[in-house]
Parts: sequence; structure tokens; C-alpha cells
Amino acid sequence: MTRAVQTISLFLLCSSVYLAAFIGFIPLPTLVQEEIIPVLPFWALVSFGAYLLFSLGWGIFTFKVKEKEYHELKIEIEQARDDLRRKGVDVD
Repeated sequence: MTRAVQTISLFLLCSSVYLAAFIGFIPLPTLVQEEIIPVLPFWALVSFGAYLLFSLGWGIFTFKVKEKEYHELKIEIEQARDDLRRKGVDVD
């Protein structure tokens, strides 16, 4: 099973359980049925957004600059420029 099929299956499962709870097929206490279930999708959306912001921030925070790789990349760029110049391409 591919990752997309797994994701779609999980989404369909969660949405069908939510719809069953929202309509009332799943017996829940009145407080939960009237106050929590209707706002559950908004809570999930806000939680997902917070997770994505945290993941982005953590990726930026833990980003490490590698001096050796930087210099190797500069050398490769210069080699590519020299090769293109020899072939008559203007790379400036």
C-alpha cells in the first residue's frame, strides 16, 4: 500500500467516525455532543497548523552550516562555470 493510499484511508476513517459522532449514531454525553463535536474540525486544523509551524521552526533551529560542504559546492560551481565557458556559454 502506498503512502497516499494510507493517508487517504486514514482520512476517510477519521471523517466517517466524526460524521457518525456528529449525526448522533455514536452515543455520547450531551455536553460532548453539543459543545465539543461541532468544533472538533477547527481544533484539528489549528493543531495541524501548530505542528507544521513547530516543525518548520525546529528545522530552522537545528540547521547546521557545514563549512567543508560549502567549499566543495563552490568548487563544483566553478568547475561547471569553466566547463560551460569552454563550450561557449555565457554564465555571468
